[in-house]
Amino acid sequence: QVQLVESGGGLVQPGGSLTVSCAASGSIASRNVMGWFRQAPGKQREMVATITSGGRANYVDSVSGRFTISRDNSKHTVYLQMNSLKPEDTAVYFCNYRRLDWNAKDYWGKGTLVTVSS
Repeated sequence: QVQLVESGGGLVQPGGSLTVSCAASGSIASRNVMGWFRQAPGKQREMVATITSGGRANYVDSVSGRFTISRDNSKHTVYLQMNSLKPEDTAVYFCNYRRLDWNAKDYWGKGTLVTVSS
């Protein structure tokens, strides 16, 4: 079992920056992928960024160059630094943890709201 707790969401003006964090606890696998998904009002949930336990990152095209995902394996924490935020980035951001071992499965946080508005 893995528990995920997100933090750092809030209100930010267009063009501003915000960093959200997700701390994982419980039965942590040595090989895993952590990432951020988001769900905007009236839209489907989409992958934003992922990062493997080895540090390999991927981004959805719409945030590439603006967002940076990173992780601190000693703290079992993943971060998403969001720069040049746009109103369309407004969404509930969910932390995801995927085990890559024999018990591979997905775990989800409860989400943190990011609102980009003047």
